Amino acid sequence: MTTRTSRWPAGIPCWADVSAPDVEAARAFYGAVLGWSFQETGEEYGGYVLAEVRGRAVAGIGPAQGDQPPAWTLYLASDDADATAAAVGESGGTVVMPPMDVGALGRMLIASDPSGGVFGVWAAGEHIGASLVNEPGGLAWEDLRSTDPAAARAFYGAVFGYEFHALEAAGPDYRLFHLPGDPAPLGGMGGMFGAPEGTPSHWLVYFNVAGADAAAEAASGSGGQVLAPPFDTSFGRMGALADPAGAVFWIAQPTPDQPLPDRSG
Repeated sequence: MTTRTSRWPAGIPCWADVSAPDVEAARAFYGAVLGWSFQETGEEYGGYVLAEVRGRAVAGIGPAQGDQPPAWTLYLASDDADATAAAVGESGGTVVMPPMDVGALGRMLIASDPSGGVFGVWAAGEHIGASLVNEPGGLAWEDLRSTDPAAARAFYGAVFGYEFHALEAAGPDYRLFHLPGDPAPLGGMGGMFGAPEGTPSHWLVYFNVAGADAAAEAASGSGGQVLAPPFDTSFGRMGALADPAGAVFWIAQPTPDQPLPDRSG
C-alpha cells in the first residue's frame, strides 16, 4: 500500500487519466468496476474530474477533445517540465503538446517516444498526482508495448535515467524499468505481445482490484467489454477491460506473497 502527500520523484509513473466522450457514463462505469468516487475540479478545468479512493486521488477523467480517441494516458513525474520537454526532443522523441500550466495544480506536457508511444509528463504544483497507489482502485503497474522496444528503452533511459533488468518469464524483448539504485520496478517495456498488425506503440495502465473476476463481471454489466478474461500469473490474477467508449486498461489482483512496493512519502 502507498499513500503519498509529497511530490513524486522524477521518473516515477505518478498519474493516469482517460479521455471520455461521455464523462458521466465513464464515471458510472469506473465507479462500478474500480469503486471510485469523484470530485469536481471546477469549470476552469474544462469538466475534468478526479477519481478518488477513500478521499485520495487515484486518476482523472476528462472530456475527449475533438476527434481524440478514448484512451488512457500515463504521466511520468518530472521536477522541470520544460527541461524534460527539451530532453525528449534531444533523445529522438516528439513533444506533442508543449509544456503548459494547469492553473496552480502543476505543469504538464504530452510527448511520444521514437516508436510512437504517447505519454504525459507531470511537474507537480498543488496536485502531486496520485496520492494512493498499489491498493484496490489505485495504479498498480504500467507497461509499454512498443514496435521498437530497444529504441524505446534507449529513449526513456536517456530522458528519465531508467535502468533496465530482464524478466525471463516475459520473453527476450521485455525489460523491467527502475530508478537508478532502486530494486523495485516501476513497470515494464517490451514488444507488442501479439497485438494485431498495425497496432501502434502504446502504454497500458493496470489498476489494483480486490477481485479480478468481480471487476470483469462489473465491467461487462456496466457497458464495457472484457477483452481478456481474468487469468492467473505468477504475479497475480489479471485481465484486460475496455470502458464503454473503448478505452483499454488492465486489472491486477496481486497474490498475498507478492507485496507491492511501498512508495509512501
